[in-house]
Amino acid sequence: MESLREGIPDKQGEFVITVDGINLGAYVAFPSTSAVGGARQGLLVCHGFPSGEGQLGPDGSFHQLADRIAADTGWTVLTFAFRGTATSGGNFSLAGWLRDLQAAVEVTLAAPGVAAVWLCGFAAGGALALCAAGLDTRIRGVASFSAPADFADRASDARRFVAQARAAGLIKDRNFPQDLEVWARELRDIRPLDLISQIPPRPVLLVHGAKDEVVNVLDARALADAAEAQAELKILPGAGHRLSHDPRAVALLIGWLDRQGS
Repeated sequence: MESLREGIPDKQGEFVITVDGINLGAYVAFPSTSAVGGARQGLLVCHGFPSGEGQLGPDGSFHQLADRIAADTGWTVLTFAFRGTATSGGNFSLAGWLRDLQAAVEVTLAAPGVAAVWLCGFAAGGALALCAAGLDTRIRGVASFSAPADFADRASDARRFVAQARAAGLIKDRNFPQDLEVWARELRDIRPLDLISQIPPRPVLLVHGAKDEVVNVLDARALADAAEAQAELKILPGAGHRLSHDPRAVALLIGWLDRQGS
């Protein structure tokens, strides 16, 4: 896995992370007090599967979210587009997305002034954030929103899921994936439900909408149970799936980050 560290800007703005020879669009927000200098916490924000017609990945609201978190918490905040989405190259695979996230962790740790890295993810990005933290003890904690407990439902009809990903523009190459069974096995084998227990006593925040129309709220409860009651679970009444646009969810995240950084 190859990542481009030297491309990190020393002031707020867009840059590129390179993973497996694929360029990923990325963005960093620094707290307004100082662009560089002084040890601080670093947060990596991960998006989920694209939603909405014509949307290939995270929209500009993720940049705005990074700006707000940096301003409100004093943390350095990075976000990026997984392979196959937005302006990033490559084709979607779950293992590829996990490698993208792991490379972005390295980039966050290399960002100017960052002393430690935390993760925040939404939907599939939240699930992969839990997996990455379970595999890497350097990650100090995770806030996960609307995350599925696993991806078994996608693996059950992998050919159909490939067709959906291709129609959404996440798979661009005609001959990808070269081995459908290997591609589908990643969906079965990468399971936050198996890895979340490896995170505590590092802090875990699980937030889910009570009326999530994409991922059942039972997934959040299953993840909390798998963490052996060491995760903080918040169910938001009336909330749907897209919690990155829910002011209550954002307020929960910022309050949680403030507690971790104190």
